[in-house]
Amino acid sequence: MTGKEKEWGVRASRFIKAELKRANVGYKELAERLNKHGLRETETSITGKLGRGAFAASFFLACLAVLGRNEIRVEDI
Repeated sequence: MTGKEKEWGVRASRFIKAELKRANVGYKELAERLNKHGLRETETSITGKLGRGAFAASFFLACLAVLGRNEIRVEDI
């Protein structure tokens, strides 16, 4: 992974963490919400993904959807 790819991963991870905090949702609840939408996630898997800052765009988008974020601006990430 290049330096820029890592940078974007960290930014995306921080954005999801901030959105979780804003929504008062923890990793366990996020996993439950994602599972209801057909994604197989656990609290541990989410902790790892957000800690590494490496995850698929589908995970990022699904997180936004279950948190009720229908619109974001790239400059906010």
